[in-house]
Amino acid sequence: MAEALGHPRYGYYTCRDPLGSDGDFITAPEISQMFGELIGLWCAAVWQAIGGPDPVNLVELGPGRGTLIADGLRASARTVPEFANALRLHLVETSPVLRDRQRRAVAPIRPRIRPAWHRSLSSVPRSPALMVANEFFDALPVRQYVRATDGWRERMVGLSPDDGRFRFVSGPVVAPDEVPAADAGGEGDLVEVCQDGNATAEAIGERVASDGGAALIIDYGHPRSAPGDTLQAVRRHAFDDVLDRPGEADLTHHVDFEALARAATAAGARPYGPVPQGVFLGRLGIEHRAANLLRSATPEQAVDIRAALRRLVHPREMGDLFKAFAIARPDDPPPPGFD
Repeated sequence: MAEALGHPRYGYYTCRDPLGSDGDFITAPEISQMFGELIGLWCAAVWQAIGGPDPVNLVELGPGRGTLIADGLRASARTVPEFANALRLHLVETSPVLRDRQRRAVAPIRPRIRPAWHRSLSSVPRSPALMVANEFFDALPVRQYVRATDGWRERMVGLSPDDGRFRFVSGPVVAPDEVPAADAGGEGDLVEVCQDGNATAEAIGERVASDGGAALIIDYGHPRSAPGDTLQAVRRHAFDDVLDRPGEADLTHHVDFEALARAATAAGARPYGPVPQGVFLGRLGIEHRAANLLRSATPEQAVDIRAALRRLVHPREMGDLFKAFAIARPDDPPPPGFD
């Protein structure tokens, strides 16, 4: 999964812009400016609540085209200009194609906001930080373990002897401590473990607890750890076979928010949520923002605004499947949307 997505020459994210109607999928920031605006205001509100540290790092992990951060910067600069003056922008992105899109997205905002790019969170300077990750954790590589008669075996990728195509095969028996709840489950049950995601949540928790700030993670997934195969491929806005076109399709899995919460807690931070995306955006005032936009909208724009609002918040659209999850210091007030 890591090779298919991140190989320096052939990786899915390395050599293309996969977003938008001409790509393979669309994310919430591309659906409506309202999403990024509210996230930017969330960051500004948290910054005020923790005492307005100056400087403060504004960090986005997996910024896509830079749409979210650009919309968020515009909204927060208008509403809380002191926050815009204090922030230092850091973008964690490995794709040169997407880095170029991000550079163009933030360039018109303010001349003094010059982003620094990083391949991982570890190289972002230590400082109080507001961190945002929208549809980032679902693309971190996941391991799968299947319960066999003789124990848990890792599900691996091999070649079919018939046609030489990729297929799933069983690896050797693994130690029980590699598999959560290894003493449970029946034969054939499958458990997913995202080690990179858990390590990232722990690193975020350690930074928040030590340096101050908070993190907001929005992704699709389940609130409680549970067995099941959620690995999927998306190509041209439709599901595809996971093994059919490595490097040509997006590979994702459902985020285990309970595992992220355990990792952040172990690092000394406090997790909040997850809260359904529709509920979270409603608490941040998305209906009010949509009403403001509708006042000056043309009839065609009004149709688009209402459709975008429904897509972001309705339970049958993105409202329930996607969740908002926050990591903060134990002694700080609950972040907006989680109180």
